[in-house]
Amino acid sequence: MNTIVRLDPTRTGWNPFKDLQELETRWPSLFFPRAATSAGDREAMTVAEWSPLVDITEDEKEYLIKAELPEMKKEDVKLRVENEILTISGERKFEKEVTGKRHHRVERSYGTFMRSFSLPEDADGSKVSADYKDGVLKVHLLKSEKAKPKAIEVRVA
Repeated sequence: MNTIVRLDPTRTGWNPFKDLQELETRWPSLFFPRAATSAGDREAMTVAEWSPLVDITEDEKEYLIKAELPEMKKEDVKLRVENEILTISGERKFEKEVTGKRHHRVERSYGTFMRSFSLPEDADGSKVSADYKDGVLKVHLLKSEKAKPKAIEVRVA
């Protein structure tokens, strides 16, 4: 599970153990991808488990999560918010072999995926919207009204 965090350039507290933990969970898929062979092929084709890449940005109104989901149909992607966790899941299906065509190399990853993110305290999990265009899923996560800064006028008596 990932956490949406603000990058603060004045913050000096780096936690190397968090990075090590993430590397430990990804270690097997980095060096030992699943091997898949097709009938009649001489060379084994490897298909790595995949997880779509995301960019997360923030402005004064919302958080925006952009996920790369190339060649996926909108119907194959699911978005859920539950217990302050935003989850993007789905499946990219492998193209079935067409008569007269043979696959010589398969490097793109296929199969199911799931990405989960803990919502920041100032996010409103009930106000999530998403749109999907050109293989990019954009998830808009509005900030709650109570979290927005308010100017208070000070009167001089």
